[in-house]
Amino acid sequence: MNILLYAVPAAAAVALLFAFIKARGIARRDEGEPGMAEIAHAISEGADAFLKSEYKLLLIFIAIVFAGIWLGLGSITTAVAFLVGALFSVLAGYFGMKVATRANVRTANAARTGGINEALRVAFSGGTVMGMCVVGLGLIGASILYIITENGDVLTGFSLGASSVALFARVGGGIYTKAADVGADLVGKVEAGIPEDDPRNPATIADNVGDNVGDVAGMGADLYESYCGSILASAALGAAAYMAVPEMAIKAVLTPMLIAALGTILSLLGVYAVRVKRGASQTELMAALNRGINLSSFLIAIASAFLLQLIGLDNWAGIWGAIVTGLAVGIVIGKSTEHYTSHDSYPCRKIAHSAKTGPATVIISGIGIGMISTCIPVITVVVGTVLAYGLASGDWHFTGAEMSKGLYGIGIAAVGMLSTLGLTLATDAYGPISDNAGGNAEMSKLDPEVRRRTDALDALGNTTAATGKGFAIGSAALTALALLASYIEELKISILHWSEATGNTIYKINDAVSVEVSKISTASLSDFMGYFQVTLMNPKVLMGLFVGAMMSFMFCGLTMNAVGRAAEKMVKEVRRQFKEIKGILTGEAEPDYVRCVEISTAGAQHEMIWPSVLAVITPICMGIVFGVPGVFGLLAGGLASGFVLAVFMANSGGAWDNAKKYIEQGHVGGKGSESHKAAVIGDTVGDPFKDTSGPAINILIKLLSMVSIVFAGLIVNYAIL
Repeated sequence: MNILLYAVPAAAAVALLFAFIKARGIARRDEGEPGMAEIAHAISEGADAFLKSEYKLLLIFIAIVFAGIWLGLGSITTAVAFLVGALFSVLAGYFGMKVATRANVRTANAARTGGINEALRVAFSGGTVMGMCVVGLGLIGASILYIITENGDVLTGFSLGASSVALFARVGGGIYTKAADVGADLVGKVEAGIPEDDPRNPATIADNVGDNVGDVAGMGADLYESYCGSILASAALGAAAYMAVPEMAIKAVLTPMLIAALGTILSLLGVYAVRVKRGASQTELMAALNRGINLSSFLIAIASAFLLQLIGLDNWAGIWGAIVTGLAVGIVIGKSTEHYTSHDSYPCRKIAHSAKTGPATVIISGIGIGMISTCIPVITVVVGTVLAYGLASGDWHFTGAEMSKGLYGIGIAAVGMLSTLGLTLATDAYGPISDNAGGNAEMSKLDPEVRRRTDALDALGNTTAATGKGFAIGSAALTALALLASYIEELKISILHWSEATGNTIYKINDAVSVEVSKISTASLSDFMGYFQVTLMNPKVLMGLFVGAMMSFMFCGLTMNAVGRAAEKMVKEVRRQFKEIKGILTGEAEPDYVRCVEISTAGAQHEMIWPSVLAVITPICMGIVFGVPGVFGLLAGGLASGFVLAVFMANSGGAWDNAKKYIEQGHVGGKGSESHKAAVIGDTVGDPFKDTSGPAINILIKLLSMVSIVFAGLIVNYAIL
């Protein structure tokens, strides 16, 4: 075992210790006035109640999959790794959410007593805890499992556990938060004409709870899954690329873990670069957050070159180039997202001005801008993929001679892109904390200047959240490409195990083609694809492509309809309370907040099951019916359609949201105007786009791959066609 491997859990331990210290620092801060603490407590209780209910359902799902892997595939090691991955994913989301619910009231108080710089420090510290918990738990779980077993296959089960929990957390949290948000906006802001987060709105507490369970716990589990998936894919491809040289293969497996560990340590330095002066503008706030990310990216780009030389990996310069490519892809996608979603940008202002002619033109404009916004991320990923492949393999003509090394480079690019995740997630998670701080300020009836400060942080948070979603989607595309190759390697292993179990040395691919197991197990990627006829001319592949493309739209449709049904119940409840509880709108009676929290919780629990289960069973069914070619088509179709659709939905939703905030700052008629009401409708349409369906797609495209990899043995043994 290479001694360098032990640096990985050490770096993870440093990240977790740092998160603990930051969490203690937040807890020691003053909560402010008693009313502020009371509101924060209600939000925390609602978030805890939802997560406990969600985890009960997750426990059943985890138990079923655990049994399926253990008993169905006969692999207790993979089953245990799945369990550990799922548990750590739950912990990452839970710890981040707990700190976020504590940080929101303290951010509001900091804005009240210390100004915008102090408020930024508190909110960003809360986000930092989330970021460091995710990378720390991901690294320590994967590395310790590998150290104990010395088997890279355990990382597959670990990543499947992470992906499964992430999908439930993202979908369930997204449905919860958007049901509450839509109900609060449509009835409160549009119909009743009261401000956002007004204590007279019965859905206000549920809306603030949703920010924590969806945008903090859900996002944490989401990026935890991306992080683990990129490490797994790269490790598996490294083993395959250097199979002929066992010593080099071990180094190739260790490299992605060590890069991630290096990124974790250097991200800690970037945290301290996030500073602003008192009374900072929106531009200065954004520059402060970018400064931290850019510093960490620069340091990783430099330090990784020395690390690769120390590891002694073959073609270290090319691999280093792939890392830098991944970092560059992440930055470009982030800047592109910022351009299309920032409330200071032309696209958002264009949407805001379209509100003069009503909600229809707002929606049309937002959809159009969202579609156009897919261009830069797609081109960036294409260029990044070409560069990573060419640099790692040296095969710039793409002859396939060094395909394994080229695909390894793509996986390493994904790891490089996510190497700053601790800091990137901190800038993302700080947004919902700032949003909750504004809600607390409004409900506590603090000085309007406090709400102005928190709104400035919140508007910035909408942009960073959209950037984080774009970042996650971009990394998902690179990781999914690498996972396609990992699927081939797992199929080889499964066929070899089948041969050992049955004593057969010939594997029947179909009625016309049979191949010696020895040839399959040592075949290049190109030869393997040839054996199984994975070409566009194979109807099985084409059918898989269609089903994969359909899956993205089906998944979005199911989750958006789920938000719609839950939101309908919330709208009816808020209207009922306004009608039946006399004195709510005059401030003489208190709304029934608990009932709205219960509606969002029940709706999310019920609605999240079918989309999540569908994502798990589809690749298994596709594999059993159409075999390996059908699965390849499914994964390719899901990746292509899912990536573009996710970018479109995330950017449209973010642009609608910040267009509304631009109007609320006094432009195009300001708050309460007809333009503002139209923008609120657009924002309401965009809510499930950006916070439910869009972000969940990046988990979907990787979960399809992870399920296919884990259950490759089932497809090898029982494929019908």
